[in-house]
Amino acid sequence: MFDKILNSLAQFILLDKSEQDYFVNKLQVRQFKKKELILQEGQVCDNVYFINKGCLRYFYNIDGEENTAQFFFENTWYTDFDSFLTGRPSRLNIQTLEKTDVLMLSSKNIHEIYDEMPKFEKLGRKMAENAFLGVRSRNEMLENFTAEERYLNLIKERPKVMERIPQHYIASYIGIKPESLSRIRKNIMEK
Repeated sequence: MFDKILNSLAQFILLDKSEQDYFVNKLQVRQFKKKELILQEGQVCDNVYFINKGCLRYFYNIDGEENTAQFFFENTWYTDFDSFLTGRPSRLNIQTLEKTDVLMLSSKNIHEIYDEMPKFEKLGRKMAENAFLGVRSRNEMLENFTAEERYLNLIKERPKVMERIPQHYIASYIGIKPESLSRIRKNIMEK
């Protein structure tokens, strides 16, 4: 059950067996049903999630409409950094799109791990860097590419999204309405 998360850690830091055991004992295992909210707007995010199995999306409710900001799959980490770091209520929602199993670390446990094993701070830094790069990449995509270019890039760069995510969420993610995505897909097929 913990092989995936330990392999993920090994990309950033080396742990001996006692350190691995210490870390694993801090984890909480949770299973969520499809379409279940893990975090709802207005709640404080006080956990970091590692996706063992399944898929998450995070989205904002803007004027009653869901705007998808990102998707996360197996072997990836996720948290709402803004809420997690500041303790302020989240402005976003985290929802499962499939039956999803996560391993969670509470803020309290993360700080205990940092105090006990400072090398874990490198992991925290790497996670923050990756989150920044992801946000920057998405902003550049939305600002600099046409809807069709965004869709074609998504096909090329993130095939899991195309295989596992419903089209209306994909449309929201690339910043268009589902009808526009249908037209884009039709135009691509005709080319």
